[in-house]
Amino acid sequence: MNIAIKVALIGATGKAGKYLLKELLNQGYQVKALLRKPESFTISHPNLEIVSGDIKDLDTTDHLLDSCHTVISAIGQPKDEPLVSSLAAANLIQVMHQKRISRYVFLAGLSIDMPGDQKSEANLQGSKWMKETFPVVTSDKEKAVQYLLESDIEWTMVRLPWIEERDETCDLKVSLRDCLGGKIGTTDLANFVIQQLTDPTYIRKGPFIAS
Repeated sequence: MNIAIKVALIGATGKAGKYLLKELLNQGYQVKALLRKPESFTISHPNLEIVSGDIKDLDTTDHLLDSCHTVISAIGQPKDEPLVSSLAAANLIQVMHQKRISRYVFLAGLSIDMPGDQKSEANLQGSKWMKETFPVVTSDKEKAVQYLLESDIEWTMVRLPWIEERDETCDLKVSLRDCLGGKIGTTDLANFVIQQLTDPTYIRKGPFIAS
């Protein structure tokens, strides 16, 4: 079955991104995947289009989103490279406005706070450790979220604990207040993110998920 929604996917080669790509294609979505090193990518599919480039480049962002209906980002901060989160958010917001794309789903860690959070002591300490150990990266991610808060984009920030690679699914725990588990399986994560493409429940919200 082909679904008449084309998804721009950023971070398709990462721990979560490769499962997102697999599930999107399995469920019949059309996908444009942005790759910085397409020569080392081996997946091919009739519904998959590869775009070569970097999300920090505005022209690349424009090309990636051309003909797409929605955007998913599983991008992380590459080690020893320029900050990516806030610049990517700024580029995406600009191009999404130009192309009248409204839906954006992206992944974030537990250290990103939202109004209404009621984190457990353990999660508060974990967030504190992340902010103290990686202050520059965390600040850049917070800046990206602020850009989205100030926009009219219909975003959902999916906040995650430790990602565990597994094909099996488990009972999913979702909360807007706190993360209710220490791990999230990659297939559970992929299915939840894809559900958000057509489910308005968490628009402009930051649900925690665990399995």
